Amino acid sequence: MRVAIAGGHGRIGMLLTRQLADRGDEVLGMIRNPGHADDVRAAGGEPVVCDLEADDADVAAVVEGCDAVVFAAGAGPGSGAERKRTMDLGGAVKLIDAAKATGVERYLMVSSIGADNPPAEGADVFGEYLRAKAEADSRLASSGLQHTIVRPGPLNNEPGAGRVTLGENVERAEISREDVAAVLAASLREPRTIGVAFTVVGGDTPIEEALAALG
Repeated sequence: MRVAIAGGHGRIGMLLTRQLADRGDEVLGMIRNPGHADDVRAAGGEPVVCDLEADDADVAAVVEGCDAVVFAAGAGPGSGAERKRTMDLGGAVKLIDAAKATGVERYLMVSSIGADNPPAEGADVFGEYLRAKAEADSRLASSGLQHTIVRPGPLNNEPGAGRVTLGENVERAEISREDVAAVLAASLREPRTIGVAFTVVGGDTPIEEALAALG
């Protein structure tokens, strides 16, 4: 499988790159900073410079020929409300448009817990982040693509346990970035995740078993 990851140098993107490469998949790591290329290569991916916030970004040229795309990019902590819109929403939509234009049918979205019920306008920057995520999720769900929307709980950097709790109504709890990456990797091979949005947190159920129960 050939997979393009937007946010290829992010922490989840790098973990996912290594997991996919280890199982024999071909990974394109989409990065904004050329200086991150060696890190992507070290994880087993092929770096491709593509700034999703640039007006002239040729995203279609990057994803053409891929079997799937993953949106794991984000404005990041400390960024303002405007950048939540340009990256967490605008970047996701650019990847949707590129996938549709090039015939890439499979699209995985890294969203956020709470994006299914974002706060009303006028809240803080985190509220703007959740609204941007909610709109991106909605755009993907209505795109006609074979989509999966993954909404992790608060992230930590603990080693992955390989066990989670997931579903539409899940109590808020932390999850390791490594386990989020493992959920994404497993979702690419699990047809029951197509057309589904779910929240995922740390738990007791093996990842593949939890995903298979979605059907």
